[in-house]
Amino acid sequence: MRYNARFSYIFGISLLALVLAFVVSMVFGAADVSLKNLWLALFSDSTGQQISVIQEIRLPREVAAIFVGAALAVSGAIMQGMTRNPLADPGLLGLTAGANAALAATLAFIPGANYFGIMIACFIGAAIGAGLVFGIGASRRGGFSPFRIVLAGAAVSAFLTAIAEAIDVSMWTAGGLIGTSWGQLQIIIPFITIALFVALLLSRQLAVLSLSEEAAIGLGQKTGQIKAMLFVVVTLLAGAAVALAGNLAFIGLMIPHIVRVIVGSDYRFIIPMSAVTGAIFMLLADLFGRTVNAPFETPVAAVVAMLGLPFFLLIVRKGGGAFT
Repeated sequence: MRYNARFSYIFGISLLALVLAFVVSMVFGAADVSLKNLWLALFSDSTGQQISVIQEIRLPREVAAIFVGAALAVSGAIMQGMTRNPLADPGLLGLTAGANAALAATLAFIPGANYFGIMIACFIGAAIGAGLVFGIGASRRGGFSPFRIVLAGAAVSAFLTAIAEAIDVSMWTAGGLIGTSWGQLQIIIPFITIALFVALLLSRQLAVLSLSEEAAIGLGQKTGQIKAMLFVVVTLLAGAAVALAGNLAFIGLMIPHIVRVIVGSDYRFIIPMSAVTGAIFMLLADLFGRTVNAPFETPVAAVVAMLGLPFFLLIVRKGGGAFT
């Protein structure tokens, strides 16, 4: 009971931090806006050039950052719990690379595809990428191991990324939120929201599954069904994130490890906290990319990689236990 109260307190603070990060990301950029105009853009029918810029350019972009960050962080948390692999991440295990390759192929070969079709292609690509990684990882005697899966993920991701680059190189497939529109968000947000909700519903089962397969079976869990549902959730989250922002790695690796330091190892708390922390991280990463070299823009994928690669190497050096 005491721990639940502590989590409620921490989660409340994290929500306030999310609101603050959202306001800061909306106010600052290549062209700063005033708090007054931000208020008018969000809560009134006022018109004006700056208000239109806020409503049609910056607001959809930062809303996208929130949902992309939450989707990738939660998908990473699920993968780490489901595989009991501290190095699991949708960007390292082939999901985002597969979705990115499917995105590039769709843009190149089906130029008339609508946004819903692009999103479905990303879902299929994410599933294929993950299937290749886990198929290769299980092909040798001894089954899965964290480092074998990571090696398979690196190989498959490199292969699929090469395919994507051979087909098409653009800001979208390279990873970015430039040009996000309300039309895109209307299609993507429902899928991410539903997947996040299902992840919350399955968080108790994931908490048991993360301990051991035997414990889950002993408690009466149908582990095959639960893993299948979790895999669908991860595919939806990773595919939707790529359809919206392109290929982004390391968010799903970093955020769950950071969250465990704050709330412990119970996935009933890790899942919601990862969603909020991932959203905050993505807002700040996008803000940094927009302001560090203004008026030019640094791709958010580069910002994330600069932070994520040292984090990944630290976890590898510590044998996966640095932040658990």
